[in-house]
Amino acid sequence: MPDEFIAQPSRDVDAIVRLVADTAPAMLAYFDADTRTCRFANTHYAEHFGHTPQSIVGLDVQEIMGELVWAQIEPYLDPVSVDNAQTMRYTRQFKNEIGKVQHIEAVLRPHEENGVLKGLVALMTDVSHHHQVTQQIRDNEERMRKFAAITTEAIVLHRDGIIIDGNDALSRLVGYTINELRGTAILDYVSPEVRLRALKNLRSESEDRHESVAVHKSGLHIPVEVEAKTMPGENDSHRIVVLRDMTDRLQTRQRLDFLAQHDLLTHLPNRARLNHLLSDAIAKAAGQQSRLAVLSLDLDQFKFVNDSLSHRAGDLLLCEMAQRIQSALRPQDIVARVGGDDFVIVLPNNPSLLETEALVAQLRTPVEAPYQVEGTQLNVSLSVGIAMYPNDGQCPEALLSNAEAALQMAKTRGRSFTQFYTPALEGRATRMLMQEQMLRNAVERGEFELHYQPQTLIHSGKLAGFEALVRWKHPHRGLVSPNEFIGFAENRGLIAAVDRWVLNQACRQAKTWQNDGYPPVPVAVNLSAQEFRQRDVVQEVAQVLDDTGLDARYLHIEITETTLMLSGTHMQQTLHALKSLGVGLAIDDFGTGYSSLAYLRKHPIDRLKIDRSFVSDLPHNPDAAAIVNAIVQMGQSLHLEILAEGVESPEQLHMLRQMGCAMMQGFLVSAPMPADRAAAWMSQQCQMLQRQ
Repeated sequence: MPDEFIAQPSRDVDAIVRLVADTAPAMLAYFDADTRTCRFANTHYAEHFGHTPQSIVGLDVQEIMGELVWAQIEPYLDPVSVDNAQTMRYTRQFKNEIGKVQHIEAVLRPHEENGVLKGLVALMTDVSHHHQVTQQIRDNEERMRKFAAITTEAIVLHRDGIIIDGNDALSRLVGYTINELRGTAILDYVSPEVRLRALKNLRSESEDRHESVAVHKSGLHIPVEVEAKTMPGENDSHRIVVLRDMTDRLQTRQRLDFLAQHDLLTHLPNRARLNHLLSDAIAKAAGQQSRLAVLSLDLDQFKFVNDSLSHRAGDLLLCEMAQRIQSALRPQDIVARVGGDDFVIVLPNNPSLLETEALVAQLRTPVEAPYQVEGTQLNVSLSVGIAMYPNDGQCPEALLSNAEAALQMAKTRGRSFTQFYTPALEGRATRMLMQEQMLRNAVERGEFELHYQPQTLIHSGKLAGFEALVRWKHPHRGLVSPNEFIGFAENRGLIAAVDRWVLNQACRQAKTWQNDGYPPVPVAVNLSAQEFRQRDVVQEVAQVLDDTGLDARYLHIEITETTLMLSGTHMQQTLHALKSLGVGLAIDDFGTGYSSLAYLRKHPIDRLKIDRSFVSDLPHNPDAAAIVNAIVQMGQSLHLEILAEGVESPEQLHMLRQMGCAMMQGFLVSAPMPADRAAAWMSQQCQMLQRQ
């Protein structure tokens, strides 16, 4: 048979071998045992060392791999011999052309025939990805180990309720070492009263956060918050449980609850707590068809102590008085401080009128005994008003109100009087007298609080100022809005004192905000017609600005149209004098009074405030929209700032923006806020504008 017919199958086999070898993802080569030269290499192997399958043939190992690689693999090649014809495996690493470390796993398999070593098959595989994954697992395990060690939260791993591991925080929480904990039941460290619930969570593999109680080695019970997750494993799953010690949190919560329900000075129940206790006492008395007495107490001339000595002296006096009252009462009696020098006592257990009066007499002895306060002897007297359940009221509000009415009547009779409530006190004249007396007391004691409502620029939302709005801290009703007492204060000649307090406090607060780094913006205060008619307003404003250090441009004074019209030429002179100081002037509730162009031209007005009644009707009342638009246009032509009051909806804001109104004020921006909340609001607005 001709030689070409024999060679043809051999060439086909070689081509097939080459195809298979080049298709394999591994690097494959064959080296002669005697010469250690390459007789065959697939494309991957050759290209890895910078050759082609043809050029690499005939090169020895050292020539192919270079000195550095040869130094790494030479120890693995020496043991390969006829006497030790076994497969060798090793892994080496190198940096590729971009400097990245790669790992190569090599398998060296000897080729022998009849006990003679013919050659060596080299199979190399890039296992870099495997090494990366393995290293990532090691890194993750190390991170988790360090995290578990550094965290203050206790971490425990268990399988079927048997602890398999934990961190140092767990050991600190329960007082046992980790070795002592391993292999024990996790329920052994749960308080018996919550163990059943813990068992249910364990069996259901619940992942809901819940509260439980851990037991320390010393027997101490520790409140904890528990959060558990199921962690899958190769063969089975286990649970990882995080326990957070809630001791500090519960103590803080209890402290906050106490502060919310008790007076900070005397630690007696405050008004909120009193209402709760009184409601319970009424419910109990109703069930037993018995009486109870509510006593409203007030120290006569307590303001004299604060003014002549100091507020510290007044506080010390109140604390001593609170202790004397508590010492004189029975364990079942309730005493609370509801503000200033006002105390309330509740006498349960069906007291008669005579028994109540006798207890008041008994109470006077320790309370009215001389006090030694900072080296000064003080003599005080006590006025008491009494209301009886159920005749004088059947709810806390009625009983407290009627006891207060009786107290005010007692105070009108002089010092150290006791007055039981009678229906005659419900007469209108008496009620007015009581209200006036309470308001006078509020003025004397400064029982007011300012809330601040932001005024913003419509086009940007930037803060333009605040309006200061007064609230009365009523001894029984809490915060009372100005609508309920300003008119009464004006009728009784008390509004000037309220105005002076508001002016001083608002200027002082505006300066405090500036000193604290908040953006300097004006604060607006309302002054009544009486203030302009009866006092030297210019001198008073100048004095307040001097006392507080507030620049005059950051004070705006608001007056009503009626005040402006009824005050004649005196008002014109006063406003020009205020303008000379640098104070801003605004007309409040514009549109509800005379709305005369004459006085707008005659007086140095800076701003018109559109009354809320027109703004509220904007979306659905064309007449209101026409009036608002006319005011805006008129103000712009007179170069006046225009501010819309009572803006509460996006629709109103949209219409005002279209009309060209410059500023707004209302619940759409914010309700009036106490000073601390207003400061927080400013901080938030500054952050928002910075982000924009």
